[in-house]
Parts: sequence; C-alpha cells; structure tokens
Amino acid sequence: MRAIGIVLAGGNSNRMRELSNKRAIAAMPVAGSFRSIDFALSNMSNSHVQKVAVLTQYNSRSLNEHLSSGKWWDFGRKQGGLFVFTPTITIDNGFWYRGTADAIYQNIGFLKSSHEPYVVIVSGDGVYKLDYNKVLEYHIAKKADITVVCKRLEPDEDSSRFGVIDVDEDNRITGFEEKPLVANSSMISTGIYVIRRRQLIELIEKSAVEERHDFVRDILVRYKSLKRLYAYEMDSYWSNIASVESYYKTNMDFLKKDIRDYFFRQYPDVYSKVDDLPPAKYNAGAVVKNSMISSGCIINGVVENSLLFKKVYVGNNCTIKNSIVLNDVHIGDNTYIENCIVESRDTLRSNMTYVGEEGNIKIVIEKNERYVL
Repeated sequence: MRAIGIVLAGGNSNRMRELSNKRAIAAMPVAGSFRSIDFALSNMSNSHVQKVAVLTQYNSRSLNEHLSSGKWWDFGRKQGGLFVFTPTITIDNGFWYRGTADAIYQNIGFLKSSHEPYVVIVSGDGVYKLDYNKVLEYHIAKKADITVVCKRLEPDEDSSRFGVIDVDEDNRITGFEEKPLVANSSMISTGIYVIRRRQLIELIEKSAVEERHDFVRDILVRYKSLKRLYAYEMDSYWSNIASVESYYKTNMDFLKKDIRDYFFRQYPDVYSKVDDLPPAKYNAGAVVKNSMISSGCIINGVVENSLLFKKVYVGNNCTIKNSIVLNDVHIGDNTYIENCIVESRDTLRSNMTYVGEEGNIKIVIEKNERYVL
C-alpha cells in the first residue's frame, strides 16, 4: 500500500474512571485475549501498510510491553516495521505531547524520512475491521485533501463524545463539531483519517508555529471550509471503548455469535501477542453459559453471560453474571459478582458480594495482597 500508518495511542479518558489508572486506553483488554490496539494494528497489516508508528504517552508501560515485538502483526520485516515513539526531551523541546497534532509534530522526522505519498492516521481505542486501501481509493477518486472515516450511530446512542459531522450530497464535509453539547447529526468521526504525507507535514508544522496542538480542533475543524474534506462512511461494526459504558458494551457484544464470527471466523483475521498458557480448565461442578473463557482460567463455580480474561481463578460456589473479569484475578469461594468489571491482578476475598446496576457498572478494585516477596 502507498501509505504509512500512525496510531495515536497516548491519550487518557476520565470516562474510563479507575480502569485507566493502570494502563493506556489502547492497552485495555478486549474480547478475552486481545488489546484495543490490536484491531488498529491488524487492520494496518491486513491493508499491507508496512511501516507503522505508534505514539504512546500516558501510562504506557503495559502498552510498550505489548508492542515489544512487531512480529505478531507481521511487522517483523526488513522494510518498514513497527515503531513505538514516546515523548523525548531534546535540545529544542522539553514538552510531553500536548495534543494529537503535537504528538505528530514531535515525531515529524518519521514523516519526512518516509517515501510513501499518503498517511493513514488512526486511534488506538477503536474496535473494528476496515480495509484502508478502500479508503485510500475513495480519497484519490474524490481528490480530497483529507478523508475522514465516519459512522452513523443508532438513534439511542450518545454522539456527544465524538466529533459530529455534516455532509452534502457528495459526502463533502460541510460541518465538523468536536464533542458538542447537543448533536444535530447522527454521523460521527471514527478517528480514522487519510491525508497526503506532504500536506500533513505542512499542516502540522503550521499548527506548531501557531501553538496549536490538537489534530481535530486545530486542523480538521479549522480547515473544513478551506480544504476538501470528505467523509467515507463505513457500514460494518465499529465501537470506541473510551468510556466505562462503551467498554462494557463492546466486550458484551462479543457474546453475540454474529459479532464473534465477524471478528474471529471471517477474513481478514485479528492478531495479538500470544501468551504460552494452557487451555481453560473446568472442574467438577462448574457451570458456564454464554460466556467467553480465556486460556489459563480455572473454573469451579457458575459463570453466565460474562467474559473472563487470561488466568482467572473462580473459587467454589462462586456466581459471576453479566460481568467482565480482567487478567489474573483470584476470586475466593462463595463470592457473588453481577454487572461488574473486576480489575486485573486482584484478589477477591471469600464470601463477598459485588453487584452493580444495568447502566451503572460497578468497577471492583481490591487491595488484598497476593503478590508478596
């Protein structure tokens, strides 16, 4: 493909509450064995984008460990590859990334040293499958300056946390409002953009001179009337996990057979770093209904409509319903969990009850020490 890739994975969201205390949003576990960023990197690999930069910043340790080798997404190659860029203090700059445009500007050498004519910019917190080649073909056919991949939300979905877009009959963007209080359109930006590399360098450098640091507000919104911005509408599954509610809903979507088959049984595949773990073990008396149980788990109790990530131990007479249990959690005997997200590496004492409400998911974080010297 005639493009390089940039994955913006450095941000944080207060909407994630305590879940982002340990890790970047792009490193959030999804669908049992994956991380959020796996979907963007898999799309890059499947679209034959051979040179990809991941810009990390906030709580990046877990994410950097996950990206320690590019071979899992087929970026272990002689030409191109996977590059992870964190903020760096130099003679000219002592700032952390002050926004998405500033993150690109601080690594503008990556753009200038590349030869591909186009750039695909994506967010690291989206769960979807997309062939970026089709977006690029559309971009060239429309003679666009910037193409924004968009999605129409259902009437009951909240669009106020996204960029809301208005288009004309030719799909040219006529209005772009970032996170409005009241949304007048159901079409939102998915955080996926295609732009010519030289034009991106020009816009980023101009924004830096003017002390403007946000890619959406200071480039897309600002230039929507001066540049040819077009919307490419995707009609397949897409979800953003940057809030507790959407994170919970996205994971629960994987309990639906059609969505599970779409991601894991239909070409192209989704790739991730593989852990060397044994298959899940179901002891006598274990009951599991409509749930995803990951490798390394040991189940003794009842699990219904739930996702258990890697290395979860469920004690005797436990009941887990409509919940998400993240990696490496030990659940003591006789514990009841419903409508909850249990944080990773926790130990839940025996005979405890944790119950959230539909629409108000409870995040369970226990400080019980299991890992002692």
